[in-house]
Formats: sequence, structure tokens, C-alpha cells
Amino acid sequence: MMQMSKMSPEDKRKQKRNIIVMITLGLLIIISFVMSMNTGFIRLSPLDTLRTLFGGGTAKEELILFDFRLPRIVISVLIGAGLAVSGCIMQGISRNALADPGILGINAGAGLVVLLFVAYFPTTGAAPVFLLPVLAWIGAGVTAALIFSLSYKRHKGLLPTRLLLTGVAVAAGISSATIVLTLRISPEKYQFVATWMAGSIWGTNWKFVLALLPFIIVLLPFVFYKARTMNVLNLGEITATGLGAQVSREQVVLLAAAVGLAGSCVAVSGGIGFVGLIGPHVARRLVGPKHQVLLPASALTGSLMVILADMLGRLIMQPSEIPAGIIVAIIGAPYFLYLLARSRA
Repeated sequence: MMQMSKMSPEDKRKQKRNIIVMITLGLLIIISFVMSMNTGFIRLSPLDTLRTLFGGGTAKEELILFDFRLPRIVISVLIGAGLAVSGCIMQGISRNALADPGILGINAGAGLVVLLFVAYFPTTGAAPVFLLPVLAWIGAGVTAALIFSLSYKRHKGLLPTRLLLTGVAVAAGISSATIVLTLRISPEKYQFVATWMAGSIWGTNWKFVLALLPFIIVLLPFVFYKARTMNVLNLGEITATGLGAQVSREQVVLLAAAVGLAGSCVAVSGGIGFVGLIGPHVARRLVGPKHQVLLPASALTGSLMVILADMLGRLIMQPSEIPAGIIVAIIGAPYFLYLLARSRA
């Protein structure tokens, strides 16, 4: 109560507005969740969906809802939150508004390791499902370490322009390696690789939800806990050091968390880009730059983006599907060019 009484009227207004924004985003996610359950080649009316949820549906309706749609929708929510928070972390620690795990090549590094495993090892059974996020984390970690080491300059920290250029170059190299890999695999696995690279949410059963959930449950609260530290890091390396922050250690810890989120999400979602770029930017416009509210708002915005993109992809060209990554890219690519032009200005 004493803390509330010390707040200025302007701060109170901002806090109230941020609460309203969070509640609105949450309601939009719930509405999209319900709509997505009714969307697909075989339509289930809202009444059929409600009846099936409470155990009154037919065997066919239960199969469609519980075995196909619900796992896919839950995964959409999780990967949207994970990718958006990962992008928010990278933008914060690098002080680069264009930083994003997809643009910097971290998603590509995670994907390359996943594709190597899928191409040369059997993927049947439960073990590979739970191994994929770990492999993706390793690939993302190695890629991130390479990019950030090449972008770091002593006494100056991470250089935003060099970070972006290095990331684009590394991403191009990994993409070339991925193309070479696709030429050496069977036609059946090539079809999977092509769909995966387009950003299709291919992990659509509860095993993939269980494989992804530990990363989200552990890393998201940890990152939210580090929100104040990220506010200090945004002030610059010299100022943050003067305030007592261990800049290098905190950057490594936060980068590891961002890589863990991005890598685990890529393992089940494929190459969905721009979520880590657009989500934090939209959230920053809605709630401001303080990470105590920016990080949760980014998670909600990212979840809403991916669930809407997946739903539209299943709705536009029935009975075929457009991968969610393509829907996000249609919006994200022009927005990236807009941000690039504004940064030049």
C-alpha cells in the first residue's frame, strides 16, 4: 500500500493501462484458442467442441479434437511465447532493435542439428521426441556463441550493427549447409524437410508438448525474474557496471536462456521467423520498455501471433494448409524492412 501511495498519477495510469493490455491480450488468446478448435478441414461447431470437451462427443470428434487440434494449439501458444521472449532478450542485451533468433541465424543453427538427426537417425518412438529440443538447444547455442563472439569488442561490448551483419552471414552459411543436406536425403524425408523449413508446426501430438513444456516452465519464470537486470543492461555496459551489475556474466546467462527458448521451440515448430522480432516490438508499443511488463506482454503477443497464423494457415486454402511460418513471414518481412529503414533514418 505504501508503494502504491508513492506512485505518481502518471505511473498509476500506466500501470492501469498495462493491466488492461495484459487482460486484453489474454482474452484474445482464449478467443483464438476456441476459434482454432473449430477450424480445420473437418469442421466442429462450437456446440460439438464443447460437448466433446466434456466427454460427450463421438469417437471421430474426440480423435480430431484431442489427438490433432488441441496439441497443435497448445504448441502454438508455447512456441509463440518462447520465440517472442527469446527475441526480447536478444534485443535487450544487444541493444539492437533488429535482433531476433530467426534473423541472427540462431533458429537456423538449431534447425540444422534437428535436420541432421532426422535425416540420419530413426525418429520413431518417444526417445527422439524428447531428444530433439536438447539437440536444437545445442545447435542454437553453438551458433549463438559464434555470432556473439564475432560481434563483441572489448571495452565496447556487443556492437549492434556488427551483430546484425554477422548473424545474417552465419544464417546464410547455415542455410547453404541445409540445402546441401536436403540433396542427400530420401524423397520422403525431403518432403518433411521442405515443410519444416517453411515453418510448419509439425510436432502435433502430446509427446511434443511434454518435450517442450519443461523448457518453457523453467526458462520463462527465470527470465521474468531477471527483468530488473535487463533494465540495467539497457543503460549500457559502462553504466551497468557502475551500478554494480556483472555485465558479462548476466549477458551470458540471459543469452543461454534465450537460446534455450529459441532452440526448443524450433525443434517442434520448424523455421518460424519474425515472431521474436515483431512480438517484442508490438509489446513495447503497448506497455513501454520496462522489462517487468515487456517480457510477459511479449510472451502473450507472440502466442497470439502464432496461434492466429496457424489458424489462418489451416483456413485459407482448405483442404491444403499454409505453414504458419509463411503467414508470419508475409507480415514480418515488410515490418523488418520498415524497422531497417527507420533505423537508417
